[in-house]
Amino acid sequence: MPIPSIFRQLIDGQWVDGEGASIAVLDKFSGATIGSICGASRIQVDAAIAGARRSFEATVLNPSQRYDILMKTAERLGANRDALTASIIAESGICWKDACNEVGRAQETFRVSAEEAKRLVGEVVPIDGAPGQAGRMAYTIRVPRGVVGAITSFNSPLNMVAHKVGPAIASGNTVVFKPPAATPGTATRLFELMLEAGMPPGHASLLHGNGSDVGQQMIEHPGLDFFTFTGSTPVGKRIRDARGLGHVALELGSISATIVCADADLEKAAVRCAQSGFRRQGQMCTSTQRLFVQREALDAFTTLLLAATRDLKVGDPIDHDTDVGPMISEAEATRAQQWVAEAVTQGAKVLQGGTRQGAIFQPTILIDVNPGMRVMCDELFAPVLSVVAFDTFDEAVAAVNAVPYGLAAGLFTRDLNRALEGSRRLHVGVVHINEPSSSRVDLMPFAGVKDSGVGSEGPRYAMREMSEERLVTITP
Repeated sequence: MPIPSIFRQLIDGQWVDGEGASIAVLDKFSGATIGSICGASRIQVDAAIAGARRSFEATVLNPSQRYDILMKTAERLGANRDALTASIIAESGICWKDACNEVGRAQETFRVSAEEAKRLVGEVVPIDGAPGQAGRMAYTIRVPRGVVGAITSFNSPLNMVAHKVGPAIASGNTVVFKPPAATPGTATRLFELMLEAGMPPGHASLLHGNGSDVGQQMIEHPGLDFFTFTGSTPVGKRIRDARGLGHVALELGSISATIVCADADLEKAAVRCAQSGFRRQGQMCTSTQRLFVQREALDAFTTLLLAATRDLKVGDPIDHDTDVGPMISEAEATRAQQWVAEAVTQGAKVLQGGTRQGAIFQPTILIDVNPGMRVMCDELFAPVLSVVAFDTFDEAVAAVNAVPYGLAAGLFTRDLNRALEGSRRLHVGVVHINEPSSSRVDLMPFAGVKDSGVGSEGPRYAMREMSEERLVTITP
């Protein structure tokens, strides 16, 4: 058995040991220890942020230099694909298929960030059109905010990091990043590759530790000019309150839904909804949790959905044929099982799954659910789909909008008018027509409404969040 790795902090360009408590990193399928971290101390958090400030002020990268570094990082990701894939599988439980895809997506995120570094522009303001302003000129420019603090969740240990770090560097900032304690190894390797790609020491710092300790210190630190976070809504609200008037981007939780109308391609919809509900063990903020199906298509669609679910292979994520692996911990799988059992006591029926083996929770389909059950009104973050019949489209839209979250929704229909109506009326940040709620392309804008967050992701859009608009006027 290989010797477990010790993942170190990257502070002001130097790899150093953490000074806090030791935390074991586990293989999510076998439970074996594959590494460990020592959390950063308060002094180390201060040092990382101070180093990022010095680097921001002392080493200004022009857009061409940012482009080169980010493109070289993308190339190194490709050259290290196998090792990164293995790291993602071991520390997150993501299956081989999705882990390979994650590396490719992270490459694309860095490439798009590199390209957008050359396109971060302002606009001309026609000030001379105002009375008495003849001959004056005005335009806006985008300038970096300074030091960006970033924290992500465990369910995308490489590409989600790329979506924070890539745009931060592309827009001229420096960045201090903390990965989850459960998945530190992949982020550590990424930061090594960025240094190899020519990232100036101090421009990208990495801190390890628990969110309640190191994360909280970062959240409260006055040396950060912008804070970007992906994770739960309760933590996001604490960040908002702690940062006050400070600028933040918060990509938070959801209870994502997909609507399947009777006129849809039911076979395609069933396969895509099964993937959306169960890939990555349902542990994505956009994973379909609530599935609304028009009543006249309910029986046919449910039969197809069950078939698509039974076709999924459950087991060891390193197996190239596996579709569903372990959840992030046995405790989370136990919680999911308890929520399903609770729903059953309240009248729900299990059509498929509902059982657990260690951290693996079988893909589960529920029917006869009601809006008051936790599987319908709280974010489950597990491979569970609740199927609900609807009669009218108004009824389906109202049900999707009834929760306090609004991240993404899917709508399967062949009716163009209904598709356009749904895009206007579904109160979410992203509406996918003939795709489920979890569909995402990395270059597109990605943002939630209501309790699902503030600000936008996607390299171009995140870069506007991470930069300030400045007006310049010229009087001859």
